[in-house]
Amino acid sequence: MAGVSADAARRMADALFIERDWRSRSSTRFWALLVLAAIIATSGVIGDSTATVIGAMIVAPLMTPILGSALALVLADREHLVRSALLVLTGAAAVVLIGMVLGWIVSPPDAFASNSQVSSRISPRLIDLLAALATGTVGAFALVRTDISDTLPGVAIAISLVPPLAVTGLLLTVRRYHDAGESALLFATNVAAIVTTGTVVFLAYGVRAGAQEAALRVGRFRGPTLGAVVAVLLLIAVPLTTGTLSVARDRALAAEARPVAERWAADRSWQIASVEARNGIVVIGVLGLPPQPAPTALRIALDRNGMRDADLELHLVGGRTHWCPADTTTCTTRQAARI
Repeated sequence: MAGVSADAARRMADALFIERDWRSRSSTRFWALLVLAAIIATSGVIGDSTATVIGAMIVAPLMTPILGSALALVLADREHLVRSALLVLTGAAAVVLIGMVLGWIVSPPDAFASNSQVSSRISPRLIDLLAALATGTVGAFALVRTDISDTLPGVAIAISLVPPLAVTGLLLTVRRYHDAGESALLFATNVAAIVTTGTVVFLAYGVRAGAQEAALRVGRFRGPTLGAVVAVLLLIAVPLTTGTLSVARDRALAAEARPVAERWAADRSWQIASVEARNGIVVIGVLGLPPQPAPTALRIALDRNGMRDADLELHLVGGRTHWCPADTTTCTTRQAARI
């Protein structure tokens, strides 16, 4: 495997290390693109538009400081490591804040219960980690090898950075705190995977030697540094494993609940907008004209079909949210979704 030349190392450092001065070209470019990407992503999530969300993923510049953190780790450059890490954290916080602001403006009555862009980002699994590892490897590889740099737009689409943060902000506004934490976990998973694979690829290609030739700041790289990065990745894999098992159980529960809910709604001339399960809770969105159907009848129907142990959260679009605990035939009403 050919090493990285001094020119290539300099090019990588210029591309990944954002200048400290917020008025510099690299800094203004980062923040301008990040804010625009956050607005586009949040609007796409609110409108449940996959095309719009993909557009935001292409525009988003968060991959730059994340890979910059990996390069700084390899070079043992503490100054650039701290700066890149702070950019990732403050950039993530900015996207979440923009999501919250737009969420307060929109404030949908169903608390995004029927939004496919939201539901696809609140159940991170091990397969998401595997995809992030492969995508991060391609991204680092494309930086080292200029002959495959045309793959970077594909990397931007494959990795999910800004959309999960936008979802986190939106869910915080409707008080779905657990789901907001899950979407934040998806972002953390992608960051950890990119940093890990970037570190490995940069080490494998001898970036340190090229950086020394280019007179870049290169410190002493210690084995425990790489071990710590891998340990963080393994730590994140623990909740993802739990999430994978939970998603499998929830999918089976939702599949059992859908036909029961559809029969209940059809008898009352209402329509089922969505049926899903979250952590063992059956969440159903239903819409129609008054009078509203009795949620207790659905609770009883679920019990009769072997789902007595599952709580029920029923969203009447344009109306209230009904919470029907397991092992009871009574329901309470709420204005917002239960957390």
